[in-house]
Amino acid sequence: MKLAARLVAICALLLTQLAWAAPAPWYWWRSKVDGVRICAQISPGPGWDRDSGPYQGPQCQPKPRVFVIPIR
Repeated sequence: MKLAARLVAICALLLTQLAWAAPAPWYWWRSKVDGVRICAQISPGPGWDRDSGPYQGPQCQPKPRVFVIPIR
């Protein structure tokens, strides 16, 4: 009975960690060979250097600016 309670507790802890997970950021990667740039979440391989980032989406667009205008 104690083993089952421990397994339930471990599963509950793992599920809470998944709830806090966030999507991976996107980066521009530049080829060391010909300078081509691509947008990806992880390095395409050893022949690539991270060029800029992080960004939120697959288009590697900067985060939109939000302006708050107070109402008088």
